[in-house]
Amino acid sequence: MLRRGVLTGGVVQAMAITVPLGVPLFALACLLFGGFEALSRFSGSGWAWMALAGIVHFVIGRYGNYRATRALGATLSSPIQQLSVPISLVLALIFLDEVLTPLRLTGFVLVMIGPLVAVRGQNGSKKRSKKNSDFHPQLGEGMLWGAVCAVGYGSSPLFIMQGLGPAGSLIDSLAGGLVSYTAAAIVVAVMVMLAGGVTFMRDLDRIALKWFALSGIFVFLSQMFRYMALAVAPVSVVVPIQRLSVIFRTIFSWFMNRDHEVFTGTVLLGIALSLLGAIALTLSTDIVLSVVPADWAEFLSTEWP
Repeated sequence: MLRRGVLTGGVVQAMAITVPLGVPLFALACLLFGGFEALSRFSGSGWAWMALAGIVHFVIGRYGNYRATRALGATLSSPIQQLSVPISLVLALIFLDEVLTPLRLTGFVLVMIGPLVAVRGQNGSKKRSKKNSDFHPQLGEGMLWGAVCAVGYGSSPLFIMQGLGPAGSLIDSLAGGLVSYTAAAIVVAVMVMLAGGVTFMRDLDRIALKWFALSGIFVFLSQMFRYMALAVAPVSVVVPIQRLSVIFRTIFSWFMNRDHEVFTGTVLLGIALSLLGAIALTLSTDIVLSVVPADWAEFLSTEWP
């Protein structure tokens, strides 16, 4: 949906729709499930961490996502954005005392290789359908903003975990999501004012507005469940599972945006490698040990540090 929107709409215009839209939706969720009461119990540091998470994810990360999607298309940008998984893992190892295993290390390597394979596949692809001949990915711009997106999306789970604290509940996560979206919406409002305010938004194409609004609603649902998941599971589990969304992203891109995407065997291989890496980062070592030969078990059960 976002890809269709940025074909005719601007990136800041997209953020002006998708980010503020999350505020009333999260407020409604808080009203229905008691999030406002939980909000009153937040400490000053909790407010600060959640606000920081919102700015990093919904402003910096999302801006990078939109720029990368416009430059590369949703399909080609997917494996680059998968780099958010190892970033989250490294931060969790350093700050949340989570551990690294051979399985997670394998996943890390696969996620790193995926973008290289995908970009190489795009460079080597000289055949384009007549329909798609007007789309030429901007690799330099896309790689840069894809990396910005990965840093934003990869670091924000750490801030959410810090804001929730060890006793954070599902209701606390809804309250935290409201704080994050509100902080991000304030920053986006400033960006829009600097870009020209109402005059700037009047230039937004009606079709793009429709796609941005739909994208904002579905992204809100995704983020609500993401915040709730981080309240009950570690970062090293939640983030890789969330990145499995690349499967649906690729499927919907094929049906909705195939004239504005790059679909080659090597690009899809890069996506598959990144996806396998995300799965490897997610799998429980205990599950793997139960199915591998005994002589592998000792090595696979190794933990660092």
